[in-house]
Amino acid sequence: MKNQITAIIKKDIRGITSNHRMFVTLLAVPIALTVVVPTMFILIIRFAPSENADYQKLLAMLPMAEQAEVSSESMVRLVLNYILPIFFMLIPIMASSVMAACSFVGEKEKRTLETLLYCPLSLKQIFRAKVLAAFLLSMLVSAISFVVMLIVLEAETCLLAGFFILPDFKWLLVLLLVAPAISLIAITLIVKASAKAQSVEDAQQGAVFLIFPIIMLLVGQFTGVLLINAWVLLALGIVCAFLAILLLKQSMSHFKYETLLK
Repeated sequence: MKNQITAIIKKDIRGITSNHRMFVTLLAVPIALTVVVPTMFILIIRFAPSENADYQKLLAMLPMAEQAEVSSESMVRLVLNYILPIFFMLIPIMASSVMAACSFVGEKEKRTLETLLYCPLSLKQIFRAKVLAAFLLSMLVSAISFVVMLIVLEAETCLLAGFFILPDFKWLLVLLLVAPAISLIAITLIVKASAKAQSVEDAQQGAVFLIFPIIMLLVGQFTGVLLINAWVLLALGIVCAFLAILLLKQSMSHFKYETLLK
């Protein structure tokens, strides 16, 4: 059984990476959020005058204890450890939605759904394989995005300001708990929607509602209403992980052949 599940996972991942349009879509958001946006922050911190409105917005986000002695290093630390982690809640959703939306509706469009259903796997195992394929791809994209972001950020701060900034403990919570949990929620909902959808675009609509809370969290960061700390991330990760497991079990138990063949 494991060989058949692995075969489905490989087929789905290969289907995305071999499709140039979808592959570019998969990479566009991570590149923008991990290369373009951090570079803009670094340029503002390095070259914008302190009276600049964008600079003042960043300054207002600093913890009160650090606002008395503002430095380029403290501003870069703010960007790395408070702003950018929120982006890694968006990246898994955007990355997984591309593949998860194609899971079953893609099989329908390619007229391979009947062949898939004839394989020696139960419908629950097929559903699990589809979810796992999208989950693995989203985690791979997130890991690569983090490495690229860190390299670009460290190179720019070293060249422009002459110092290095290391990520703090919050990144472990984001990458190992919060991002995987949010990704699993998004994938489960989108794969489930893909079984009923008539097109990839229809299946992707569910991801929009998951993005809104994260955008509100990002707005809270910029307005200073809520400054994310390790305890908030831990609580958020635990809640999301519980919801992800519950949602996955519920979705598999209610997944029927009739849903696919409508």
